[in-house]
Amino acid sequence: MKRCVYLLLAVAFLSPSAVRSQTVDEIIAKNAQARGGIEKLRAIKSVRITARLSQGTFRATYVQENKRADKVREETIIQGMAQIQAYDGKSAWQINPFGGRKDPELMSADDTKQLILDSDLEGFLIDYKEKGHKAELVGHDSVEGTDCYKIKLTLKDGDVRYYYLDADSYLEIKIETQSTVRGAVVYTDTMLGDYEQVDGVFFPFSVEAGESNSPSDQHIRLSIEKVEINPNLDDTRFSVPAKPAAAK
Repeated sequence: MKRCVYLLLAVAFLSPSAVRSQTVDEIIAKNAQARGGIEKLRAIKSVRITARLSQGTFRATYVQENKRADKVREETIIQGMAQIQAYDGKSAWQINPFGGRKDPELMSADDTKQLILDSDLEGFLIDYKEKGHKAELVGHDSVEGTDCYKIKLTLKDGDVRYYYLDADSYLEIKIETQSTVRGAVVYTDTMLGDYEQVDGVFFPFSVEAGESNSPSDQHIRLSIEKVEINPNLDDTRFSVPAKPAAAK
């Protein structure tokens, strides 16, 4: 009888259901560690990512540069011409030669929103409380057969992101976004994969994003070619050029 009791206790305490549940902060900490560690992530002062961009038959080169604090510059380059959008932490501006505009112009608040999101260099999960966001663990879910932790992150502006972290690697493999754009809620799915290590930090080298339930050929795909850690980026690359036209 005692042996049976011991066996039952052993099964109970060693079974997955009896393992202490992890908190959302513990899982986010493991995500940071999986990416290279919080120290390495915080040591990144700037980054430049160069990629091939495709959407259906459309092809371009895409370059994104980030610099602390809250600076971002994005270029879409076709046959030597570049559409530029940039944010210096206060103001956003763009140059769109494909729209017949060669001079810089200020961007509207709605158009600036995505740039502000892109300016977060290490990602929203890192130091989310200090950034004014709220995180909660909503359980497990499966992404293309992979068991994932599912984290709901409510941003300080009210937008919501669901992060799916591989239950084994703790790396992000999917992000579902609910954002309000010009008064309407837009649902977007982003898939991340082909992680590679650059200077001790893991980056996804394959990114696919599109509105939820939209046809695959409408999705934007980025095939990362190069990631540069701490390149020398002058602040003027992000600053509003002199005498921009007023936003329309």
